[in-house]
Amino acid sequence: MMNSVLTNAGAMIALQNLNATNSALNQTQTRINTGLKISSAKDNGAIWAIAQNQRADVASLSAVTDSLNRGSSTIDVALSAGETISDLLNQMKTKAIAAADVSLDTTARAALNEDFKALRDQISKTINNASFNGANLLKTAATNLFALADASGTSKLTAQAQVLGLGAAGSAITFAVTASFNTAATASALMTQISTSITNVNAAVAKLGTSAKAFQTHLSFVAKLSDSITAGIGNLVDADVAKESANLTALQTKQQLGVQALGIANQAPQILLSLFK
Repeated sequence: MMNSVLTNAGAMIALQNLNATNSALNQTQTRINTGLKISSAKDNGAIWAIAQNQRADVASLSAVTDSLNRGSSTIDVALSAGETISDLLNQMKTKAIAAADVSLDTTARAALNEDFKALRDQISKTINNASFNGANLLKTAATNLFALADASGTSKLTAQAQVLGLGAAGSAITFAVTASFNTAATASALMTQISTSITNVNAAVAKLGTSAKAFQTHLSFVAKLSDSITAGIGNLVDADVAKESANLTALQTKQQLGVQALGIANQAPQILLSLFK
């Protein structure tokens, strides 16, 4: 090899190796700082793109969860109201049966009628207050409830409205909002309507219960799906911190050796001076 004071090949090689070590050391430190082996597209463009797409799905599933929770709460409120209405109808039937007794005097029947009307009005109040976030599945002209079911927003979960409004078209309750009795005959006629209403309302509440279970089941599935995707993203981009820690120690040692090697290479031109003494 030619000895030259103008060109120090050994120093250039040592500097190249030291720069490579410093670059690897910076990369390892970034992985330790961020906890990610792929934190940007320049680390691995294909894997970064896959991870970003999956992160978008996880964010979308969060919106799906919110939608399902709102829907589930709306159904729970309607379910509670429906169960209360069923209990009120049972009490109304008892009043009507008692008033249908022909041996009952007018005063007693009038007292039963007052109780009956109070229970009737309580049903209307219960229906009007069975709202959550502005949605009511029991009121007159109630519409079906829809909730997001997937990350694309194209699939939806549906809860059927169960109209219980007194006197409303298609209502499960067959008697009018002004229903009352003043004779044994009218009480007997109302008793038949109430019995039909009880059967209808119980069927409607059962349907609400089925919808509530469906929403809860799908909520559980979405939570598991989100966790699985998140774990998959971690498998793609997360750094093995223990491995990176060991690599950091090795690179720091290599860096120190590289600095020493560069120092030795830089001393070579000084040795040539001895030729001129």
